Order: sequence, then C-alpha cells, then structure tokens
Amino acid sequence: MPLRPLHASDLDAVNRLHRSVWWPERSAAGWRWLTANPAASEIDAPHGWVIDHGRGAEAVVGNFIQRFWLNDRALFGATGYSIVVPPAQRGRSRALIDAFVNQPGCFARYTLNANARSSPLYRRHGMIPWPPEAHTVKLAWVIDPVACLYGRALRGVVDRAPTLARLLGEQLSPLPRLLNGRALRQAERRLPASVTRSPDLSDRSDYARFWQALRAEGRLTADRSPTIMRWRLSDPDLTVPPLTLAYRDEGRITGFAVAMLNKQTPLEPPILEIIDLIALENDARAIQALCESLRRLAPPLGAAKVRLQVASSELQRALGRQADRARREGGWGHCHVAFDAGMQDAGWRPTPYDGDYSFCLRPLPARASAALRLAPSAAPRRAMEARA
Repeated sequence: MPLRPLHASDLDAVNRLHRSVWWPERSAAGWRWLTANPAASEIDAPHGWVIDHGRGAEAVVGNFIQRFWLNDRALFGATGYSIVVPPAQRGRSRALIDAFVNQPGCFARYTLNANARSSPLYRRHGMIPWPPEAHTVKLAWVIDPVACLYGRALRGVVDRAPTLARLLGEQLSPLPRLLNGRALRQAERRLPASVTRSPDLSDRSDYARFWQALRAEGRLTADRSPTIMRWRLSDPDLTVPPLTLAYRDEGRITGFAVAMLNKQTPLEPPILEIIDLIALENDARAIQALCESLRRLAPPLGAAKVRLQVASSELQRALGRQADRARREGGWGHCHVAFDAGMQDAGWRPTPYDGDYSFCLRPLPARASAALRLAPSAAPRRAMEARA
C-alpha cells in the first residue's frame, strides 16, 4: 500500500505540497518544534500519514496529539490538519482520513477547521458535527471595515483570474498603522484593571495555580499546564509573538486568553485569531473582559477583525452581548469528531486551543512584523502606580 506514516525525511516534500495550495510552509526549526510535541510520544502516535508511490510524499494529512484531563484521568485526542491531496492523487483522501480516524489510543479524532468543500467528506468517514448546537458557528468582530472590503475585493478579482495572485503578491495596504508598538502600549493602558498582558507562565506562577483550579473543576479539558502552554506558544515560525492575557479576581488568575495574528491569504488583511478564551466556572465577567481587551488591542496590531473560530453554546452565553454584536461567519459544519464508545457523553465542548489553529495560521511577512516590538507589559508599572 502507498500509505505510510510521515517521516522526518518527508518534510521538504510536505512543504512543496503546502506551497502548491498557498498554505504556509514550515522552516526546519518549525518542523522540529511541531514534531517535538510532548504528548505524541506518550501514545506512540505518528505525526501524520503520506501517500508514497516510491517517489516520496505525494499527499499528506497531519496528526496532532493533545493530552486532555477528565478529573484525574489523562486522555488523548487527535487533530487532523493540513490535508493536501493534489489532483493527480484524487481519491486518496479516503485512505488518509481513514488512517487518521482509525488510529488507536485517542478518545476523539477530530477536525475543528473544515471548509465548506471538505465538511461533507468528514461525515462520510463516520465523523459527526460537534458540538451539535454550535458546530457551524464562527464569531468575528470587525475592526477595520475598509481593510476587510479591500481584501474581499482582491480575493474576488483573483477568483476570476487566478494567475493574478502571484503577480499581486503579499498585500498589506490599506494598513498604514500596521503593527504599531507605541499604540499597542497606549491601548494596553486603557484595559480594565483586572486584565494584564503576558502573565508569568512558570511552574510556580499564578497561572500554574489557575491551571490547577481549572483542572480541579473536573470538566474534560485540554492540557493547559505551564509546561504545555510554554511549548505551544514557542513556535519558532511565528513572526509576531502570541498575545496572552490574564483576568484576575481578588489577586488570582481566574481567566486566560491567547490570540495570534493570522494572514489568511496573501491578499487579505491580518486577523487577530482568538486561540484560547477560558475561565474558571465559565465566568462571564472574565470571558467578556478578556474578549473586550483583545478587541481593544487589535487596532495597533493592524488587525482588520478579531475572530473566534470555535464557540460552544456555553461560551456564547458567557460572552453575552459581545456574542450578539459579532458577525456569524461560515455556516457549514466546521467541527467534526469521531468518538470512542461512550465518550460522546463526556461533556467535551471544544475551544480553538483544542484544534490546529495555533500552528496552522499563516504568519505575517517578516517585513511587516519587524515593525512591531511587543515591549514588556505595562501591567507591572500599573500595579506599582496603584500601590503608590
């Protein structure tokens, strides 16, 4: 059979496959980082599968393993990502998806990032839309309508004349304020006193205590331990560091958010993608304060909009009026899951953190991101001023 696990020697060929569909390529350091996933070795899972007729990888699907916790029980879930099947390999997607869905050791095998064309395909492989009431929901808050319209217009032109895409190249305008470090610091000073940027993620930090409290709630939750979070946020291919925010109540962290800049295509403006948005007991105050803070920080980052790609009904309720103000994007089933027997009722409500968003985003070009220097957070200075 031409199907086999992905090997380190395949990575150049995988990059060529990514290039053929205008998806971001990974550097050698970026591939080393991704394949050093601490959870994958715990269940001896491959990093993906390829179709190989003897000439190297000709089609691919990635396999990202995450550790989850249900009370004190460790479980593992698998995200399928970056499936590329060229026209010459038409029909091979079935073998790739079957290999992913049939792998052992995972309570769920899923994608949280299906497009309109691939969504029906996953159902044919026994994957169900999940969560039932929210698998079609993406929320977006428009920051710069002009930039959004500009990107949409360019995309329409290229849809009619695809050869123009390479001629147009990377588009950043009309964004003269793109990545303004000084404006970012000014915006940070206007955040609620309860929200601070760049919390300490060390093993004995307030964040570590937040993770222990979150895990103690007993819900089925992806591992957000300090060790895993530091690794997840250290992707060497990111051209702009992730934005991390903490919400504090009476001095302790009770909510946490991560966001990253994404340039969906070379033609479209940057988007600030919410990678994680979580709080103890799904506290609406924390969720809303963190979401509003990300929206305030988006303009100096040059983001045309803020987007939450996965939003369970519980998270939408916690967002309250902010969810009501958001645009609904997509409309097809973005999230599909194949559960182990009995695990469908375990109460899993996925977040973007559970999927492939953090490492499958398209980074901003270096020439644009070089303009931004994420200076040390103003939070310590604000805290000192408050004590004075």
